[in-house]
Amino acid sequence: MTVEPFPQWLRPPPGGFVAEDLDRLPDLPPHTELIDGSLVFVSPQAQFHALAVSMFETALRRCAPSTVRIRREMTVTLDRNQRPEPAVIAVRADRAGGPALTTYRADDVLLAVEVVSPESRTRDRERKPQLYAKAGISHFWRVENADGRPVVYVYELDPATGAYALTGIHHDRLRLTVPFELEIDLTEIDLL
Repeated sequence: MTVEPFPQWLRPPPGGFVAEDLDRLPDLPPHTELIDGSLVFVSPQAQFHALAVSMFETALRRCAPSTVRIRREMTVTLDRNQRPEPAVIAVRADRAGGPALTTYRADDVLLAVEVVSPESRTRDRERKPQLYAKAGISHFWRVENADGRPVVYVYELDPATGAYALTGIHHDRLRLTVPFELEIDLTEIDLL
């Protein structure tokens, strides 16, 4: 049995990959992210992850005002070496972009939602929130799997510290007034 050689583009350049590389590198796997100048490839999604992403995308669209657009699995360029792909984002409608858009900027984003997977646990719980906060994204939700039901950890950026502060942990129902008024029945996942 022979092993195929790695593609040449997989070898990082001196200083690491940059955000623009995600648009230039050939044959990247879907949902490739750039974290700290390194390419991050995701493993296949578990059913919980896929259902949670669909549920939040649909629910946020239903609640979002006309000044906001909801996007699923689009990268956000935070700086030269950071281009993560949140599960769902809420962006300003006037910056929603056209059909050729491949990434948003941090100041386009009002809310970043990450659905935690076993292989991305550390990135979703630790590194990505640090990056989103440093880039100035005001709202972050971390969605965890608790026996097949989503539990939502809601964070808001503290302008004094530049870090996220936990504002609530939500089971069964998520009711908030920021970044816009919304109510989501988290048990809806059972119907998907």
